Amino acid sequence: MNIVIIGGGASGLTTASNIRKFDEDSQIIVFTTQKHVAYSPCAIPYVIGGHIDSFNDIIMHRPEEYMRKNIRILTETTVTEIDKDLSEVVYEDKNGNKQIMKYDKLVIATGGKPLIPPIPGKDLEGVFKVRTVEDGLDIQNYANKSKRVVLVGGGAIGLELGSELANKGLEVTIAEMVPQLFPRSFDKEMSDKFQEHLQSNKIEILTGAAVESINGETKVESVTIDGVERPADMVILSTGVRPQTELAESIGCKMGKFAIEVDDHMETSVENVYAAGDCVQVTNAITGEITLSPLGTTAVRQGIILAKHLTGHDIEFQPVLNSTVSQIGKMEMGAIGITEQEAVNQGIDVVVSRVDSLSRARYYPGSEPLFIKLIAKTDGTIIGCQMFGQEAVAERVDTMTAIMSQKLKCEDVVSMEFSYAPPLSTVVDPIAQAAEDCLEQIERLEAGEELDVDDSHDVSDEELADATEAQNTDESQDEQVDNADEESESEEVEDDDVKEDAVDESTEEEPDSSVESDDEAEEVSEDAVEESDDEAKEIKSVVRDENMTPEMTFTEYLRSNGFLDN
Repeated sequence: MNIVIIGGGASGLTTASNIRKFDEDSQIIVFTTQKHVAYSPCAIPYVIGGHIDSFNDIIMHRPEEYMRKNIRILTETTVTEIDKDLSEVVYEDKNGNKQIMKYDKLVIATGGKPLIPPIPGKDLEGVFKVRTVEDGLDIQNYANKSKRVVLVGGGAIGLELGSELANKGLEVTIAEMVPQLFPRSFDKEMSDKFQEHLQSNKIEILTGAAVESINGETKVESVTIDGVERPADMVILSTGVRPQTELAESIGCKMGKFAIEVDDHMETSVENVYAAGDCVQVTNAITGEITLSPLGTTAVRQGIILAKHLTGHDIEFQPVLNSTVSQIGKMEMGAIGITEQEAVNQGIDVVVSRVDSLSRARYYPGSEPLFIKLIAKTDGTIIGCQMFGQEAVAERVDTMTAIMSQKLKCEDVVSMEFSYAPPLSTVVDPIAQAAEDCLEQIERLEAGEELDVDDSHDVSDEELADATEAQNTDESQDEQVDNADEESESEEVEDDDVKEDAVDESTEEEPDSSVESDDEAEEVSEDAVEESDDEAKEIKSVVRDENMTPEMTFTEYLRSNGFLDN
């Protein structure tokens, strides 16, 4: 079988590699217009910021490596025409030479291309898009001789690049047309949190702002935003991508609302023609509506499923939750599912929990604020979650992906088992606490009660001060711990609405009413990792407490004893 793949991005190369994994005999040819293949566009801001040494480091494989797997990649080559009746493609190399190649199966993985708004001056020297390794190199080189940069667009790439360029000493302005940053994935009160973080790093944020023109004779000299001319040396257009569907359209592939329409096996309406990646539309797992998912993880999953289908495996691509994470400076943000605003727009009745917590036990040095917003339908099904903090956000987003993929309800999450250790987490995971908050709101609704406008759980100012004091003490006493904190700034964020160190330590196994004897209480308190005398006494009182009835959940018990806010 002769398999031709148009596109050397995540979906195209994943398809090629996985076909070869199951099929040693078929001929596989990949066409790409680019010079480089198998690189990570998401890593471009972090190379520019100096976290990654070189753009060469984000190129994971080269054409000769694929050739060793008997996968032929033709770089800097453009497929100009497809003849579906003859099952052949016409392609042109960088020297203008045209040739024809036959196929048995054709995969269109043409991805997306930068959406360039029709702003006057967009073609001046000093205006850049962000998509390829070459784009990244151009931005890096131009930034080295610039003082002021305007980024148009407040999505992930714009925020990441803005943060990194500010750290390099440039004056950064981010202009977003809608009234908030990252509107696709976050509600405004959550986006306001990372907007404040960016502003604290001297980045100017303009929301609800229209870029009217980019000014200069031959190169960028200024940018006009909402009638105000601002000096600038360079402009970066991070305004998103649009599906590249021209080839598919030329052979009559059915187009959907946004992009190429495919079935669960990634097959188009044209026989023996398939499509994957940013050029196809998908189904939203929450609303059931057609949407786009221009994420690397989606492209890779589609490539795997398409390859397995072509090699005889029975597997289907599922609707998407569009889970996303990003790091902006020291802060991480993540989201999955739909926002509260989208739920309102869809006419979905929801309850919402907002948990302002800490990343680990409040007494443990280095504990950082963590914010979680959980959105659930009134039957308890979780449909959205947003997070912002300094550690372990990605891990929690992945946890929520598993929860929401299985369509679990708040009551399931409340009884779910989570891991715990004071340096890493809290004894009652903030996800579980947020789920219980939603569950309590649902119970009040069912009882005919009205909900408060804000049913959030907050860490007290005293706790946040304690956490800051603990961190400062740690920094002055132990340089090694400080270094470890710096290395893990973007690794773990966990939430802590638990109001109590003693409870965190003593409940590595949850206390229950059967633990009553003095000997048992002494044994539990001895396990409490060198607590102070006062903390040990508090542990014993928790373990011996006979007020915890069998009907109580553990969180209810903590609240009844003052360990959690009511």
